[in-house]
Amino acid sequence: MKKWLLYPNLVLLLLFSLGVSSITPAFAASSDSAYSFTLDGKTLAFTVQPRLQNGTMIVPLRTIAEAMGAEISWNNAQQTITAVKGTTTLQLTINKTLAKRNKASFQLATAPIIVNGTTMIPLRFFSEAFGSIVKWNGITKKITIENEASLLPVVGDYKHLQDLLVKYAPSTDQTMDLISKSPVSNAETAPAAPVAAMPAPNGASSDHSSTNVQVKGVDEADIVKTDGQYIYQVNKQRIIVTKALPAEEMKVVATLPFTEQQFMPTELYLDETRLIVIGTSYNNIAISAPNSIQADSKRLMPIRGQSTVKAIQYDIRNKENIQKVREIELEGSYVTSRKIGASLYLIANQYVNSYSIMNEKTEVPSPGFRDTAVSDKLIPIGYDHMRYFPQSIQPNYLLIAGVNLDQPTTKANVEAYLGSSQNVFASEKNLYITLSQYKHLNGVEPVANASNVSPIALPQQQTTSLVYKFMLDQATVRFAGSGEVPGTVLNQYAMDEYAGYFRIATTSGEAWRNDEQTSKNNVYVLNEALEVTGKLENLAPGERIYSTRFMGNRAYIVTFKQVDPLFVIDLTNPQSPKVLGSLKIPGYSDYLHPYDENHIIGFGKDTVVVSNGNSGITGSNSTTAFYQGMKIAMFDVTDVSHPIEMFKESIGDRGTDSELLHNPKALLFDKDKGLLAFPVTLMKIDPSSNEKPSINNPSPAYGQFAYQGAFVYHLDLKTGFKLTGTITHLNEDDLAQAGGNWYYSDKSINRIMYINSTLYTLSNAQIKANDMNSLKEINALMLP
Repeated sequence: MKKWLLYPNLVLLLLFSLGVSSITPAFAASSDSAYSFTLDGKTLAFTVQPRLQNGTMIVPLRTIAEAMGAEISWNNAQQTITAVKGTTTLQLTINKTLAKRNKASFQLATAPIIVNGTTMIPLRFFSEAFGSIVKWNGITKKITIENEASLLPVVGDYKHLQDLLVKYAPSTDQTMDLISKSPVSNAETAPAAPVAAMPAPNGASSDHSSTNVQVKGVDEADIVKTDGQYIYQVNKQRIIVTKALPAEEMKVVATLPFTEQQFMPTELYLDETRLIVIGTSYNNIAISAPNSIQADSKRLMPIRGQSTVKAIQYDIRNKENIQKVREIELEGSYVTSRKIGASLYLIANQYVNSYSIMNEKTEVPSPGFRDTAVSDKLIPIGYDHMRYFPQSIQPNYLLIAGVNLDQPTTKANVEAYLGSSQNVFASEKNLYITLSQYKHLNGVEPVANASNVSPIALPQQQTTSLVYKFMLDQATVRFAGSGEVPGTVLNQYAMDEYAGYFRIATTSGEAWRNDEQTSKNNVYVLNEALEVTGKLENLAPGERIYSTRFMGNRAYIVTFKQVDPLFVIDLTNPQSPKVLGSLKIPGYSDYLHPYDENHIIGFGKDTVVVSNGNSGITGSNSTTAFYQGMKIAMFDVTDVSHPIEMFKESIGDRGTDSELLHNPKALLFDKDKGLLAFPVTLMKIDPSSNEKPSINNPSPAYGQFAYQGAFVYHLDLKTGFKLTGTITHLNEDDLAQAGGNWYYSDKSINRIMYINSTLYTLSNAQIKANDMNSLKEINALMLP
C-alpha cells in the first residue's frame, strides 16, 4: 500500500507550473474552463476540477502519481511532501518555493499550498523530474504528458541499423550535401543584447564587456573572454592569459600550449573559477581491411581518420598554476555548444560510412565518447541506447553531451541519435535543432518566356525544415518532440522561444525562379508540442531572408534581391502573425542588433542596381544589384506601420568587409556608454583609376586594400553614428607591403572589449589598450 494512502483526507494536487511568462491568452482562462489531460496517450480523469492558481494550473496528484508510479509520503511536522521513483527523490515544502530533486535545489514558480485540506504542488516540476515531457496546447487547452522513452524508437542493434540505412540509401547524396553545409558555431552566430557581466574574482572590476549572445543567461563560446581583470584568448594552437589591469602594466601570466597534442583550440568559456577550452582533435586509427588487402602483406593496412570535439576544463583560481580538471571528447565534428550556469552542452555530427556498414564482414564500431571523470578510454555508445527520427533517417550520428562542471567526477550525460543537425537555438530550458530536407515533386513546369523562345522545363522541389526539441535540465538532455515547417532556416537567429511558443522564419522556393516556385518568406509559430498554431506566409516573393531578429512580441525580417525590405511583424497573437509595416531602402542587412525597444541597428552592405540589358529568356530588361561597401543603419520602429531609417553610415568601397558580418560576436556594443566598435578590412577605390563598368562587365570596380583595424563609434538617438576613431595593429611597413590586396594575418584585429574606461583590441600578434574616450594609446603588449 502506498504511504500517501494512509492519509485519506489529504488529497495531493499538482500545480502545472508554466509560470506567468509562459501563459498565453488562451491559457489564462477562468478556473472553470475545461482542460484535457493525457499521459502517454491515455486520458487522465481527475476527481477535482483543474483550475489556475496565480497563473499556474492545478490538477489532482492521485491519478498522476499512480500512473507515473511515484511513491508519495507526507511529513506533517515539517509540512513536506516527498516523492520517490527509481533513483529520483523530490522534496517540496508547504509555502516554500524552494524544492529539491536529489541534492539539487530548484526555485518553483509557485509554492506548494494547502487549500481546504488539499495539498498542491507543481506538476511540471514533478512530471519532468521523473523523466516525462509536459506539452501545452493553448488553443485546444490540452495538456500532454509523455515519457521520453515513448517519443523516439531505439535503433536496438547492428542489424536494425543496417535495415534503417537501406531504407535511407536512395537519398544519401542529398543528405551528405546537407551535412557538409552544416554551420559550425562561429558561422551561425549573430549578436544580441549582451548578457550581464559575470562576477569579478578577487575584487576585480565588474564594469567590463561580455560576449554578445542571443539569449540572456545562455552563454556562447568565443575566441576571447574577460573577467574584468584577465583576458583569455584563443591564439593559434594555444590559450594566452593576460593580466589586463592596470593597462599600463599589461603582461602575459600564463600560456596553455597544445603544440604537442593533436588538438586545435577554437573557442572558450569562462566563469569565476573555470576556463573551458573547446576544440577539435584528429587521430588516425587502423580499420579492418578487405580480404584482398589482408592477403597482400606488402600493402599497408587502411587508416581511418577519427575526428572528435573536445572540451577541457581548467581550474583558474591560481593564474600562475592553472590546473587541468577534466576532458570530455565526442566523436564527430563540432557543431556548437552552450553553457547555462554550471551546465555545458556540446553538439557533434559524425558521418556514418554506410558502405562499410553494408559491406564489411566485421561490425563497424558505434560512435563513442571519452570522459576522464570515469575513464581515459573511448566509451562506445551501444545501439540499444541510440534513438532515431523515423521521419528523417540520416547516415549521420548526432551526439549531444551534458556536462555538470560543478561535479568534475560525475560522468557526462551523452545522448546519441541516428540523425544530424544544421542550425541550433537554445533557451535556458530547451534546445532546438533544425535540419533541411528536400523532396523532388512529380512533373515539371515551363518557364514563362517570350513567344519566340522554347519553353524550358524546370523541376519542382519542396523544401521543409524538421525541428527537434530537447529539454535541458541540469546537464541532462531529453528529447521532447519534433515538428516540421516549409522552407529552410538561415541561422540560429531565425529561431526564438517566447511565452511558451517557438517562432521560426524560413525561406521556401528559389530566388532565381519567376514562377510559383519562386522564393517566398514565412514566419511560423509553434506550440510546446511543435504544432503550428499560427503562420504568416508569402512575404516578399522572389527574395530571400538575409537577417531576422525576434524581440518579444515582434519580429524584424530583412529580405533582399535588389532593395532591402525591413518587415515589422506582430506576434502578439500566436494564432495570427501579421505585418505591421515595412521599409524599402537600398542595400541589405546581414543581421539586426537591438538598440532599445523601438530602435534596431542593421549591419550589412550598400548596393547599386545595374542594368544587364535584354534578357535572352524574357526579352525584357533585367537588372542586378551589386554589393558595395559596408553599411550600418539605425531604424526607428516607434511607428510600427511606418519604420524609418534614422541614421546611416557607409564604410569603404566594394570589397570592404568585417568579421561581424559573418560572425557578429566580433561586435562590441554598449548602449549606456554609447559605444559601438567592430573590426573592418577597408577597401578603397583609387580616385585616379579609370576602371568603369561596361556592357561586357557591368559590375562596379573593387577597391584596393587600405586599412585593417577597429572602427570605434559613438552612437545615440540624437546624433547617430559618430566615428570616434580607428585603431590598428599594422605599422606603416605592413600597409606598404600589402599593396592592393590583404589577407588575414596575425596582426588583424578580431575582437574589441572594454574594462572600465579602457578599450582593448586583440589580434594574434598583440593586445593594445586605448583610452575609451580619446582613443589615446595607453600600452601595446606584443604576444609571444
